Amino acid sequence: MPASLLDLQGVGPKIAEKLSRLSILSVEHLLFHLPIRYQDRTQLTPIGALKSDAHALVEGEILHCEIAFQGRRVLIARINDDTGNLNLRFFYFNNQQKEKLSKGSRVRCFGTVRATGSILEMIHPEYNIIEKDHFLPMPESLTPIYPTTTGLHQIRIRKLIRQAFLWAEDNWNDSSSEVIENILGKDYPSLLDALNIVHNPAADLDLSALMSNRHVAQQRLIFEELLAHQLSINLLRDKNRQHKSKSLKNDGKLFDKLISDLPFSLTSAQKRTIGEIMSDMKGDTPMNRLLQGDVGCGKTLVALAACLMVVENGFQVAFMAPTEILVEQHYRNFSQWLEDLNLKVGLLTGSLSTKSRRSVLSLISTGKIDIILGTHALIQDTVEFKNLCLIVIDEQHRFGVHQRMALHNKDSHKHPHQLIMTATPIPRSLAMTIYADMDHSIIDEMPPGRKPVTTIAVSESRRLEIIESVKKTCTEKKQVYWVCTLIEESEIFEREAAERVFEYLSEMLPMFKVGLLHGRMKSDRKEKIMRQFKNGEINILVATTVIEVGVDVENANLIVIENAERLGMSQLHQLRGRVGRGSSQSTCILVYKSPLSDIAKQRINALRETNNGFEIAQVDLTLRGPGEMFGTRQTGVVPLRIADIVRDQELLPKVQKTADKILGSNPKSANILLERWLGKSFNLGKV
Repeated sequence: MPASLLDLQGVGPKIAEKLSRLSILSVEHLLFHLPIRYQDRTQLTPIGALKSDAHALVEGEILHCEIAFQGRRVLIARINDDTGNLNLRFFYFNNQQKEKLSKGSRVRCFGTVRATGSILEMIHPEYNIIEKDHFLPMPESLTPIYPTTTGLHQIRIRKLIRQAFLWAEDNWNDSSSEVIENILGKDYPSLLDALNIVHNPAADLDLSALMSNRHVAQQRLIFEELLAHQLSINLLRDKNRQHKSKSLKNDGKLFDKLISDLPFSLTSAQKRTIGEIMSDMKGDTPMNRLLQGDVGCGKTLVALAACLMVVENGFQVAFMAPTEILVEQHYRNFSQWLEDLNLKVGLLTGSLSTKSRRSVLSLISTGKIDIILGTHALIQDTVEFKNLCLIVIDEQHRFGVHQRMALHNKDSHKHPHQLIMTATPIPRSLAMTIYADMDHSIIDEMPPGRKPVTTIAVSESRRLEIIESVKKTCTEKKQVYWVCTLIEESEIFEREAAERVFEYLSEMLPMFKVGLLHGRMKSDRKEKIMRQFKNGEINILVATTVIEVGVDVENANLIVIENAERLGMSQLHQLRGRVGRGSSQSTCILVYKSPLSDIAKQRINALRETNNGFEIAQVDLTLRGPGEMFGTRQTGVVPLRIADIVRDQELLPKVQKTADKILGSNPKSANILLERWLGKSFNLGKV
């Protein structure tokens, strides 16, 4: 059993609690708390040679130290090394620091150099006071920089990791390492040697290889981390196959009746995915299927086929979507489509009145509602189903893993079938790793008659030209979205931006009706505005990103997206998908603020060149990585410490083969790897 953190010098309950925030619960966990980057502190830089924004190690004598008042108390120490002067500035300090940084003392410090006018300074540098007649040796290795948390500084983490290596010299015992080393071969170091290289890289080591995670020691750790994730996925998949579900027998007669009355035909891709879903639900193990499809491909109708198969067999469906606007749109569509089938569709959102909510809850618990659509309100303890059989989750990456788990646990007797939908296409390399425990269906065909949306990028300095485009579109009896987005994830800020644009457009285009929609409006108000826009009573809808998912207005053929340079490609693609729903040519205008960064240019250029969501997702994944692209904190995807699915995808076939071998012959090693790399987060994977 790994030693307790409390056995380490300098660790009490308070420090242990801070370490736990970083998922460090044992001494062994410290060894796997890996650096995120390195700094070269092996060479002193003369103060006279310093440049602004550079990281540097300097040494000098303190000329004077004083407390200044610059709106707040600031401690400023000036040092000199015969080549020049440098100020050290501290906003947070105590009397002990002030006394040590006294005139005549010698100090060695490392930090980022800033230029304030003609004065160079470092703000809150790391420093050591060099005692008189005392020699302070220079570091012989690069200095690692670690992920940290409030109240836990880099110096303390480094000291604790050094203690962890001393513990490992006498206590390291790892049966899993031998298995992996036999697979990787002699070109790779042992696990402990690899850890030592990563934590204490020699100064003559290839820094470019280290910074790009291409050093052989890092490759050893990358392989093991990917292996731990693959093992977790395999175990979850096997566990899911042991569960029992309600086996469905009917062959979709209700759905056949529904589509016979629709004014359009299903695409081949829709028919294929419906067949895959129905085949799953006829088995006695729960379906666990991911349904991918680009914006506007018809995923909702495919999900409805699954819902109707469940209802035919006398069971209930829970259909969860992330926003009230989207849930209400699904509710309207379902109610309209199912009107002649004598089925009961219910709506449960947070904005329902107490009386309406009680009524809906009663109908759900007695089985009188066949399909209940709702937001996260569906997962509350007061919601009880009579015979839940299918969970459909729309735009799954917008729900936290605990929310999905809570809905999954609503049926305590049998495990419900689960259909996860996303209009954010997932590149194959990512799907193989993160969603490998699920079966995949892809709708890779658009309904006939859809024209690709033309995408152009325009600087905000050309706003009057954009206004002319909006005016022309409205004159031609078409409608416009004008989307206000901000980098801050705040509905308040987005609402304020939308309100300003609403006033501006109302003044500039008084001949047209301008509407305003944001997430903080009451449900009935949002419903009214969307109904007016859909009916053509509003020409221009100024909205926040609440319209990103699912809102469908065929007559809208122009969308203007503010702050496009700040958004990821997948979100821009989702927003762009609000137009192009009808047969007329549609346009998306991406409004950006100059100058554009190189990454922003690549994102915008890729959107201009293609409407293919999978191509866009691959570029987005390459530029941003899976964590940022899908929001790992929300999805429940465990953030990788050193591996990168895109960069390291060539390792995945060997990783998958190794995972099968370990589970077949050495399950004890699997447990060691899971605890080491995933820890308590492994339990979150139940959904």
